[in-house]
Amino acid sequence: MTATKLGGPVVQARPAPEEPSGRKGQLVKIPLLGLTVAIAIWAAFPLIDNEAWIGLAILVATTGGLVHLYSTPRHIPLKYLAPGTILLLLFQVFPVLYTASTAFTNFGDGHRGSKQEAVVAIQTASVTRVPGSQQYALRIATTGDPATGPLVFLITDPVTKQVSVGDADGLKAIPDGDVASGYTVLSFGQAGERSAEITAFAVPTPGGAIRSSGLTRAYEGRAGRAYDENCDCIRDTTTGQTWTADENVGAFVADNGERLAQGWKVTVGLSNFTRVLTDSAVSGPFLRTLVWNFGFAVASTGGTFVLGLLLAMALHSDQVRGRLFYRVLLVLPYAMPSFAMLLVWRDMFNTDFGLINNLFGSHVDWFGGSASARLAVILVQLWLGYPYMFLVATGALQAIPRELSEASRIDGASPWAGFRRITLPLLMVALTPLLISSFAFNFNNFNAIYLTTEGAPFPADNPGNGATDLLITYTYRIAFGGAGANYGFAAAISIFIFLIVAVVSAISFRRTRHLEEVHS
Repeated sequence: MTATKLGGPVVQARPAPEEPSGRKGQLVKIPLLGLTVAIAIWAAFPLIDNEAWIGLAILVATTGGLVHLYSTPRHIPLKYLAPGTILLLLFQVFPVLYTASTAFTNFGDGHRGSKQEAVVAIQTASVTRVPGSQQYALRIATTGDPATGPLVFLITDPVTKQVSVGDADGLKAIPDGDVASGYTVLSFGQAGERSAEITAFAVPTPGGAIRSSGLTRAYEGRAGRAYDENCDCIRDTTTGQTWTADENVGAFVADNGERLAQGWKVTVGLSNFTRVLTDSAVSGPFLRTLVWNFGFAVASTGGTFVLGLLLAMALHSDQVRGRLFYRVLLVLPYAMPSFAMLLVWRDMFNTDFGLINNLFGSHVDWFGGSASARLAVILVQLWLGYPYMFLVATGALQAIPRELSEASRIDGASPWAGFRRITLPLLMVALTPLLISSFAFNFNNFNAIYLTTEGAPFPADNPGNGATDLLITYTYRIAFGGAGANYGFAAAISIFIFLIVAVVSAISFRRTRHLEEVHS
């Protein structure tokens, strides 16, 4: 500390402030950075194994950027923004981009891997045992848990006594002395529990595949269908029929149009999107589902809002006794697990023993008709959703000064006029964003439909699209239905859902800003 005389009193200079981050900050920062680097190294190995060089470059750049950012005292605002930005990219932006990229492919059952993997699958599936097939001593093993881990065959050549390990990629010789290294040999009991997997498992070889013959023996069979590089086709070795590779559809197709079930993943452009609009088998159900989807979302959001607001208004008056008890009672549906309550309501609507039919002495098949099933799911959603609207409306009402209502009564306004011109506009400023989020939630309310009706009732000519299906349950059935998964087409429908909700939300938020400007 120094003193300076400037023709007057002595001025003492204050010491420079000390650095706020001390040794404690370093003790916290260094382990966190070390953990970040360790996680990055752990994540790098699978990327390298799969030759995902773009992902590896992003991982290296992100890790290096984080280490540089938090090891220097500069860029303070960025230190707070970086974690949230990374989480946003990982859990929001990346899933949307991945879904969008999948929508331009034929990804699904029979089209999951590469062309080479499809060829191997076709050849191994056509393997048959022929006279004189090579026999091997077999041990069933795994590289993971004996009950769920990936299977491998440990086979011994009867002539050379060479032990090899076989998996879905082929055979690999094991050096002497390392037979059991890294593998867990299954006992007869463990192998018996996985007998179906063992029977279906095949190790590809140049001329066919190795399959099990029991639990201790294996044979090398010959492929009935083999790939011919000259014609880029699959040829049946018995009949001579060929299936030529079609890169546009990612499958081997014969001259008569027959297509082998096993194909590969290819880019199909906009065909998934145009199919939604042009294929009559899809566009009709899609448009009907879209109309019902809007009706369900509007009815659920509007119904719960009106009921919740009426109850909040009724309990807002000081003249009501026991308001706390009533509020706790009305919030009970919101406090219970929604999935459990949906299953309870499904049983309550049961035609034969349901509480609703027994209570009113009726015999209504609630889920048997389109109108009654739709009414049932809306009533269930009304019961589940009104407590939320009741809570937010109660809070918004308490934030409105009572002097405004009193002033309107003094001016001679009726209670209805005061509510319509003063209370409701002020409520809408606060509640409109919540109504928008509630609409978006109900538009994609998978549980409300799937746990009550599962989309039923279904028309006889279209068992894949029911009267109560929302677009989200329709998409789920396409992606994971019994007829086979079609992730590319399901992703295209998901993009439509995303655009619809985004447009409705954008228009609604614009309307919200207009309300704020009017009442500001």
